[in-house]
Amino acid sequence: WQTVIGIEIHAQVNSKSKLFSSSSTDFGSAPNTQVSLVDAAMPGMLPVINKFCIEQAIKSGLGLNAKINNKSIFDRKNYFYQDLPQGYQISQFKDPIVGEGSVEIEIEGTTKTIGIERLHLEQDAGKSLHDQDPNLTFVDLNRSGIALMEIVSKPDMSSSDEAIAYVRKVRSILRYLDTCDGNMEQGSLRADVNVSVRKKGEELGTRCEIKNLNSFKHIGAAINFEVDRQIKIIESGEQVKQETRLYEVASNKTRSMRSKEDAHDYRYFPDPDLLPLEVSDEFINKLKTDIPELPDDKKKRFIDEFKLSPYEATILVSDIDTAKYFEEVVAKMGKNKDIKLAVNWITGELFAVLNNKNIEISKSPISAKNLAILI
Repeated sequence: WQTVIGIEIHAQVNSKSKLFSSSSTDFGSAPNTQVSLVDAAMPGMLPVINKFCIEQAIKSGLGLNAKINNKSIFDRKNYFYQDLPQGYQISQFKDPIVGEGSVEIEIEGTTKTIGIERLHLEQDAGKSLHDQDPNLTFVDLNRSGIALMEIVSKPDMSSSDEAIAYVRKVRSILRYLDTCDGNMEQGSLRADVNVSVRKKGEELGTRCEIKNLNSFKHIGAAINFEVDRQIKIIESGEQVKQETRLYEVASNKTRSMRSKEDAHDYRYFPDPDLLPLEVSDEFINKLKTDIPELPDDKKKRFIDEFKLSPYEATILVSDIDTAKYFEEVVAKMGKNKDIKLAVNWITGELFAVLNNKNIEISKSPISAKNLAILI
């Protein structure tokens, strides 16, 4: 059996205000305290585009080696849900802001290129809270209108390890660019995973979409369960149904959520309140000059400059805060630097302590300067 995996990553744009309103995007505020008249879909309220969110989307596209489209269109995606006050989501359908691109992942020393279909901008919906009361559902619109980048991969992955490596790599690139903070536990980055199976040489099988996975562990577990489930269905002589599924952490299983609707059911049409978005080559080239050193370039430099092994360099550049910490340690070590010793201390003893205490390296109680003095 062959597994075929495509992933849609929903990444919240790093912006102080929403995509079409000036409401704050701060996390953890009291329910319904960050809702403008536009976010609440009050009659007559018109969206005004946030230029900074456009810049962040273009920078993300450049970081993903993708084509930036000079013209893109915002569409209305029509569906009804209690936390979507407009009755439609402003998204992009046929003409996204970013076209095809690619990223490289590494699995056990082997490099593989994963194609990216598109990146489009859309507004997030609100949040339904089902656990506040036994008989009622509450709606919090603080997230309504927050800018999301939906990054759609091609179905180029064939295992849960490749899927995890791909999401890790995209998250790392966005964090380097400072276009998304990547906080999966806060919902800033989540993944919808499309999984199908087929016999070698056959056409693509029927896919199921597993929604809203918010950790690498859950992505891996959900894919592995779903692959086994689909193979058992086909081998028993039945057919896999195309549907949307949820991953349940407690049972470590996926369960059916709804039958999958095709795009035409959403009745997309261009949003009449928003003009087509036109971006000049000059504007794109100006943003290109702001792109920092990205993980692949940093890895090459670490190997060339510090004589690190590809494995050591991969670990150090996979997270921007780890890369910054390492470079600060090296800078503070003085003339007779033992780079290998620094790498061993950071990836060995320091990582062990931080993991044990569940502390991010950016909040390490052992400063880079003090670790350099110790080494």
